[in-house]
Amino acid sequence: MSERIVVDPITRIEGHLRIEAQMEGNKIAQAWSSGTMVRGIEIILKGRDPRDAWAFTQRICGVCTLVHGIASVRAVENALNYNVPPNAQLIRNLMIGAQYIHDHVMHFYHLHALDWVDVVSALNADPKATSSLAQSISSWPKSSPGYFSDMKKKLKNFVEAGQLGIFAKAYWGHPAYKLPPEANLMAVSHYLEALGWQRDVARLHTIFGGKNPHPNFLVGGVPCPIDLNSDSALNAERLAKVQDIIKQMQTFVDQVYVPDTLAIAGFYKDWAGRGEGLGNFMTMGDFPEKGMNDPDSYLIPPGVILNRDLSTIHEIDLNAPDQVQEFVGHSWYDYGAGKDAGLHPYDGETSLNYTGPEPPYEHLDVEQSYSWMKSPRWKGNAVEVGPLARVLMLYASGHEQTKALVEMTLNTLDVSVEALFSTLGRTAARTLETKIIADNMQVWYDNLISNIRAGDIDTFNDRLWEPSSWPSEAQGVGFMEAPRGALAHWIVIKDEKIDNYQAVVPSTWNAGPRDPSGQPGAYEAALQDNHEMLDPKQPVEILRTIHSFDPCIACAVHVTDPDGEELVQVKIK
Repeated sequence: MSERIVVDPITRIEGHLRIEAQMEGNKIAQAWSSGTMVRGIEIILKGRDPRDAWAFTQRICGVCTLVHGIASVRAVENALNYNVPPNAQLIRNLMIGAQYIHDHVMHFYHLHALDWVDVVSALNADPKATSSLAQSISSWPKSSPGYFSDMKKKLKNFVEAGQLGIFAKAYWGHPAYKLPPEANLMAVSHYLEALGWQRDVARLHTIFGGKNPHPNFLVGGVPCPIDLNSDSALNAERLAKVQDIIKQMQTFVDQVYVPDTLAIAGFYKDWAGRGEGLGNFMTMGDFPEKGMNDPDSYLIPPGVILNRDLSTIHEIDLNAPDQVQEFVGHSWYDYGAGKDAGLHPYDGETSLNYTGPEPPYEHLDVEQSYSWMKSPRWKGNAVEVGPLARVLMLYASGHEQTKALVEMTLNTLDVSVEALFSTLGRTAARTLETKIIADNMQVWYDNLISNIRAGDIDTFNDRLWEPSSWPSEAQGVGFMEAPRGALAHWIVIKDEKIDNYQAVVPSTWNAGPRDPSGQPGAYEAALQDNHEMLDPKQPVEILRTIHSFDPCIACAVHVTDPDGEELVQVKIK
């Protein structure tokens, strides 16, 4: 009888995710992804002022801070045909870019690296050899033998005191770990350095948005007026601090994150042949140079790639009723038109109906509904969103820097372009796009400074601020490329209030369950792609592939029931 492995909860993610994997021998034959909690945001917005929606939607997630606020203000602006000043767009780009860089570095070191790095093995490292390794791949100044000796002592004190803390409850010594002790010590040292780094770079959000997490936003612009001589505005001192933060980001990315990714990947090239699954990838596009109404000016272009065919990019229309649809065939929801129906978000419904087993339970009934996540599809296709989709879209679109970085990575690792379609490729893509965005941060900053020097200090357009200027009915979609992938919010406005609001988020695209036709989601398909388990009781292989997507299940299950009653009943269970 074949064994079914259950990992619940998947740790080092945001939210509650359960993975069940049916084994055939030592290989995963089938896998199922289940969001095991449900939350409520969308229905709370009904009847509220659309200008306030961003403040509620940002609370979908504290890890994915900022992104839902951006998508929300863009949705209202799209519905009202409300343009924002160029300075506001540049500031938004800087804030989104900072979120990417912060999020990706944190993910690599604090959520994903421990799938590849054996912390306890670092105790056997030679600090002098570690220094030689570090200096051979980077000019990062913290790389002397004395530095790594001190870091080894710090780690040794943790272990001997029985206080591994953040490094506890892992699979140290697992035969799947391949790094030599010196590489482990280098990576653990950078893990600890990144903790301090992330605190400093998050300050960019506080300069433009007043706080982090959940910085402030404004329909029609940004809430930070520019006055170089005022203590209560975006002044010269604060702009200089932004420049310092950008340089700090770029230095860490160039001298630590990129070299570490390549060094670690070199020991795990077998992971370039597993963990893709779907072969379909989607981006909605972001980082406009000339506003959201000009997709040709986006740094990240929108489109869909099907069946790994990089020669063809399919156009995406988020308003077309037959393109983006959500299904609930294997989800704990009901639709008025039945479980097999697919609904466009403008017509979206959220009616909870938990039919799963009474906890605690051994296994889910995967022939029925088994997740609180829905199953989004593009023209009926399951697609992957996120860093790999974006890098592939940039590569297929001929973006020169992306092509150069991809070729450098493939040559360094001595692997073919097929390696992109894998767990390793997904992890590397996140690093490469961080480099691309970090470099563009300077471009956006320079453009902002040039505008200010030319006398343009506008950050808000008040033309459509008053609801009396709005049509009686309007609808729109606000989209962006969040760090975890394509994100969109759809809004329907009637009589100056929100009539309907639906969000389809990256981790719903990737982590959702099978649809009524049996198509698996991206997580499920990736786990079914060439995964052999060395030790089913220590399923580090499952963690590697799931973490490569950087799950956020709080985002994926942001919905609530129209009357709220069933939500309470589920909580009582």
